[in-house]
Formats: sequence, C-alpha cells, structure tokens
Amino acid sequence: MSTEEQPDPRPVEDLAPAAEPSAAAPRPRKRVLLWALVGLYAAALAAALVIVLRPAKDNGGRGGGLDKAASLLASKKEAVGWVSVRGGIYQGEASSHPWGKGSPSLVRRLRSLADKKEVKAIVLDINSPGGSVGAVQEIHSQIKRIREEKKKPIVALMGDVAASGGYYIAAPCNLIVAHPGTLIGSIGVAMHLSNIEGLFSKIGVKSEILKSGKMKDIGSMTRPMTKEERELLQSLIDDSYGQFLAAVSEGRGIPVEQVKPLADGRIFTGAQALEKKLVDELGDSTRALELAAKLGGITGKPEILRDADSWAGFLEFLDSAYGGRLTGELDLVRELKSQWSYSGLEYRWGR
Repeated sequence: MSTEEQPDPRPVEDLAPAAEPSAAAPRPRKRVLLWALVGLYAAALAAALVIVLRPAKDNGGRGGGLDKAASLLASKKEAVGWVSVRGGIYQGEASSHPWGKGSPSLVRRLRSLADKKEVKAIVLDINSPGGSVGAVQEIHSQIKRIREEKKKPIVALMGDVAASGGYYIAAPCNLIVAHPGTLIGSIGVAMHLSNIEGLFSKIGVKSEILKSGKMKDIGSMTRPMTKEERELLQSLIDDSYGQFLAAVSEGRGIPVEQVKPLADGRIFTGAQALEKKLVDELGDSTRALELAAKLGGITGKPEILRDADSWAGFLEFLDSAYGGRLTGELDLVRELKSQWSYSGLEYRWGR
C-alpha cells in the first residue's frame, strides 16, 4: 500500500501559523477615548463658532455677528465700546459671577477699548451689587482716566441691580441710564466679621495667638472684639464712607450735604433715583447706545465693539446657554466662601 502523503485540501492562507497579537495595536477602549476627545474638541470649536456667528442684537448690541465684525475690521467704522459688569466686584478671581475675572479684567477691557481709535464712546453695562472697596475704586479711577485722558464719553447702563459699588462705578460716567425698576443706591460701607468662639467652646477647641502688638489680630473670629478695636474699625468705615460721598458728589455734581440724606444704605427704584438725581434718564440698552453714540459724535447707527478674551467669551456662551441651571448653586457656594474668606471693607449691598 502506498504511503505517500496526500496534499492538504485547505487553502494556503489557512495553513500559515496564526499571527501573534501586536502589543502596539490600540485597544478598542483607547480608540473610544480618543474619538471622545476629538468629539469634545469639535464641540468646543462649534460652540466658539456659534458665539462668533450668532447675529447681533438690537437691544444694546450684546451679540456679535461675523459680518459686522468683518466690516468693523475692514473699515474701522466708528464704534461704541461695550463692557459688561456682572456680579460682585472683587480683585483677582473673587468675582461672584460664575465666569467672572474680577476688577483687573474689567480694567483691562476698558483700557483696551479706550485705546482703539474707532471707539468713540463706551457703554458700561452694570448688573452688580458692588464689591470690595479697592476693586471698586480701581474701576472708578480707570473710568475717570478714560474721560480725562482719552476724552471718550462713558454711559452707564443699569440692569437689575446697580447698588453700592455698582453705583460707585457709575457715578463718574457722563450719563446714567436705568430701568424704572432697577435697584439703585445702598450708598455706604460695611465690614463683615464672624465670631466662632462659642462653637469652639462647645467642641473643646481653644485658640491662642502670639502677636507683635495688641491690634495685630484685630477682627479675630476666636475672641470678642474690644471697644478700642471697634472704634478703630469704625474709623476705617467712616473714612471709606466719606470717599463714597465724595465720589457721588463729584460724579453727579451734587453737594455732599444733599447726598448724605440718600446715603444711609437705603435703596431706590430707578424711577425714585431719577427724582433724587442719582440717574439721568430712564431707558433701556438701545437708549444707552444712542446716547453714547451722540456723545461720541457718531452719526448713523454705530457698530458695537466688545473687548473680551476668547476663553472668557466661550465661557460666557456656556453660561448663557447652560449656566442658568447652575448659577444659583454657584452663587450660594461663592457667597458662603466670600463671607468666611473676605473680611475687608466693602461697597456692597446685601451679603
């Protein structure tokens, strides 16, 4: 019997040894993660395009518009700058607005717009209860400098609230426009200090401090305030209060004696503030834009030019689109944090 081997009927490809799995081959999970990151990046780009392409609004030009932006860049048409002030006004990142950057960002935006030749006037769109004394005065000084050095008029537009420091930064503007129901005023100063001595006593915690002088730990949360300390702090408040009165008197052209009866911390509606000469006119964003254009010598419909960081603009878009769901919670957390972490003088209504 023949013992010759018969050829294997299987295809040659099936006879080859199985290839070892490559260690360098990407795993499906890694591919999914990679595509997820690509998708997220694409979504961010799309959102940025939405910000640029969404049409400009007639009510004060709070939108952009690619055509208008391109036209402005090409022709350098005379424009009105627009700067929005939202939430508490503090230094650095302490702004109470979810995407706020505090007074340095606002000052930079004001200065940037004032330096542009095509910008003939600025609208300061305020919706703020105020903030820390230093931050508020920084913005106030910048507004005065723009008016004096750049000779560019500024019109303040008040939204829901322009109280305390929010009113302080409006005072040096050429004109103030408010809605009839805008909450205005709260002219005054406050300092919030907490005392947790009783809580520490209940949980058995005792605090001690070594200091170079008797006033070094003034305002300590772990001991009662002395009469001397209270008098010292009150003198700081009184001095800052006098600065507030002077700012309103100078900005509004009202004698300090006439400002004082309005400056015990009370608030007014826009209509009441008009009677007290705290504002110049009742109107909306369109009216504020018209007044700014007129003061700036602009004929015809002006362009609206907003100066903002690209990243800030993207975050503001997210805030307008989705922030309403989180703003309340963010504000609550931020307010609680500020009450425990900030103990300076404030031109601010409510806390």
